[in-house]
Amino acid sequence: MSRREALLSAAVVFVVAVLVRWWAASLVVFPKPEDTAYYVDVARNLLSGRGLVSDALWSFQTQPLVVPRAAFEVWLPLPTFLAAVPMALFGSTFAAAQVSSVVIGSVVPVLAWRLAADVAAERGLASGRARTLAIGTGLTAAVSLPLILHSTLPDSTMLFAVLTLGATLLMSRLVRRIEAARVPDGTTGTLALLGIVIGLGALTRNEAIWLGLVWAILALRLPLPRGDRLRLIAIPAVVAILFYAPWAIRDWIAFGNPLPGQALSNALSLDGTDIFAWQDPPTLSRYLAAGLPTLVGLRVTGIGHNLFDVLLFPGAPLSFIGLIGLPWAARLRSIQPLLLVSIVVFLVTAIVFPVSTTWGTFLHAAGATHVLLIVSALLALDALIAWVGQRRGWTRPVAWLAPTLTIAGSILFSAVILPSFGAGSGATARTFEDLSARLTVAGATPDTGKPVITDFPIWLPYVHGGTSLALPHEPASSVLDLARTFGATTVAVLEGDALRGELASGSTDAACFRDVTPPAGQAPDPAASDDSLRVYRIVCP
Repeated sequence: MSRREALLSAAVVFVVAVLVRWWAASLVVFPKPEDTAYYVDVARNLLSGRGLVSDALWSFQTQPLVVPRAAFEVWLPLPTFLAAVPMALFGSTFAAAQVSSVVIGSVVPVLAWRLAADVAAERGLASGRARTLAIGTGLTAAVSLPLILHSTLPDSTMLFAVLTLGATLLMSRLVRRIEAARVPDGTTGTLALLGIVIGLGALTRNEAIWLGLVWAILALRLPLPRGDRLRLIAIPAVVAILFYAPWAIRDWIAFGNPLPGQALSNALSLDGTDIFAWQDPPTLSRYLAAGLPTLVGLRVTGIGHNLFDVLLFPGAPLSFIGLIGLPWAARLRSIQPLLLVSIVVFLVTAIVFPVSTTWGTFLHAAGATHVLLIVSALLALDALIAWVGQRRGWTRPVAWLAPTLTIAGSILFSAVILPSFGAGSGATARTFEDLSARLTVAGATPDTGKPVITDFPIWLPYVHGGTSLALPHEPASSVLDLARTFGATTVAVLEGDALRGELASGSTDAACFRDVTPPAGQAPDPAASDDSLRVYRIVCP
């Protein structure tokens, strides 16, 4: 493939990806899930001059416990910085923030095209077949449901996919160059670029550390003197640390720890609601007391969630074909860095963070793995069609058949699922507009000094303003203690079945919760009113 043809192919893939994602983004009108709203809300605060501040205290595991508070005690800031750019130009809206995710997400199919082109070159495919594999992979990624869906949400998912794919492409090039020359000469610039990419990854997701680990494994396997291998590891490591160091210093100042200290608490969770714990936070003793069968069961659940809910079902049927073909694709040197990263991230999230991963840990780090499955699936289909052609004695090339099938199948699934997700985002927006209106009628106007306790602590200030505290999934006595600590007087519950049940039972603490829920129909759209919503006023001193 000539340079001109390569640039034209990449441009076509990018334009198709942008158009598809722009259409999908127009369907998604509200930042769903909640962590997406977090990135956007912090960007709004940044542009308003408040700095990197969050109005939601959604977890109580990181000091200092104040609200508003410094943002990103667990998550990382680069998605917010990138979302703030179009928001500064077009207004501090969710639609403006989506510009960043659409553009970033459109880069992923281009990198998928590049990876497939490398694979075709390694396999020595004929030019026509190689071209079809590369462009077919890029266009399939452009219309793949999981890659489109997360491109409509300005969070860390697609940005980390871009950085993971970029880092692994650089790794494979470095390995090929060094193995061919038997010396690491002329690689300093590429090593520094790899360090920059890993450093940017470290400002996007904590899983970036596994990019560095995989490169260290690959570098140590190269047939070089020990000093040269250490140099290959040291250069990108130093560059990445320099990129991350300012943020580590900021976290040290803001939270007293340059590293995400809450990660340990997340690893000790026995239930997803443990992140909202107030009086009964995760501890090692409680974790071990759960017993071996429970702890093993959590990991089985985590592995099943990562495999089926994150990878296979959203990308079906292509993802199933890709998984079946992965053992054969794994033999290709151009795929091995991405495969190693995918395996490490999959296993660490499922085994070390088995509960957190069911709430999205692997989901937001799996974009590049979806690309891996797409490439693997197209390789498998290409090989199958070539084998059938030989058996049948076909005289005309039919390499186009594999990408035709994958593109058509991906379009079908995306066209069916995306409007449903968009409708769900609109319904969530109307629910919180209704909640905001009813809080105002109940006298809980936005007030940073009196946070509202709620089971959706990020969405509430995003829509209503003011500040919020996470509702602990603990007895009413714990909720009262939380309210006294922060001076809160209002509790807004959309789900919270445990608290509802205790209050309905007439327990001693139930007398401190007065139901002041205004009638339905307060929102601009009365049909959006949710009769299950409850607003309580805390009446005990």
